[in-house]
Amino acid sequence: MKKLVLVLTLVLLAVVATACGGSDEKAQGDEKNLVIGVSAGDRTWPEIKRIAEKDGINIELKEFSDYVLPNRALADGDLDANAFQTVAYFDSFIKENKLDLVPLASTVIAPMGVYSNKVKDIKDIKNGATIAVPDDITNYGRALLLLQEAGLITLVDDFDGNGSPEAIKENPKKLDIKPMVAGQIPRALDDVDAATINNGVAVEAKLNPLKDSIFLESDTAKPYINIIAVRKGDTDREALKKIVEIYHSDDMKKFIEKTYKGSSIPAFIPLDELETYKETWSKK
Repeated sequence: MKKLVLVLTLVLLAVVATACGGSDEKAQGDEKNLVIGVSAGDRTWPEIKRIAEKDGINIELKEFSDYVLPNRALADGDLDANAFQTVAYFDSFIKENKLDLVPLASTVIAPMGVYSNKVKDIKDIKNGATIAVPDDITNYGRALLLLQEAGLITLVDDFDGNGSPEAIKENPKKLDIKPMVAGQIPRALDDVDAATINNGVAVEAKLNPLKDSIFLESDTAKPYINIIAVRKGDTDREALKKIVEIYHSDDMKKFIEKTYKGSSIPAFIPLDELETYKETWSKK
């Protein structure tokens, strides 16, 4: 009887040990398998996926066409990381929705531009000109910051990035700044003197940011630099750190510049520098 008990005990221990070993192997395997949420049509991440395979990291890309689901999917554990949003939007979203997410690295900036069918240079904007801007509060604020960078207006000293008429401190040319639905702005170019248009909307309207804009946002507009986001506690995962290394490589910089031709600009800056983005809002 004692021998039978001993045999059964040894068998049970062997089964448990096998199960634990399987779990360890699975955990190690999972570290080499990442699911990353990206914007629909993103051309950068398929290239990163191809390069990562050489290092034994398998990436599954999940495309999203909105700005809400990727963060919720990340928070719920359905993604290992996402890469689709600006740091300013990210901060606002996680604060409002109380999500335990953090930035992992900076990626690119998709510059907003000023476009016009009536003038060829930003300096030719006349007194009383009508300027169309996106009507959502974040991009409205971004448009105002762009107009300030262009020297057309001055914003209040405590500007917080949110757009509104009250955010304008000085408007020497008495510009008529007209909020409109972002996607409709390109079709209104014949009806206004100029318009601030988001990069994605411009590209969809067959506008080339480098060739067609009369003024383009600089790559130092920190609030609008995009990031890779992860869950808190995942910033030291080796596979994710390797992805950042690939993204920030000279080869990827050249790939982005060649592929996007200025509609997406590499903006590889340290996180501690990116965290000072709010200073940009009050910078004259």
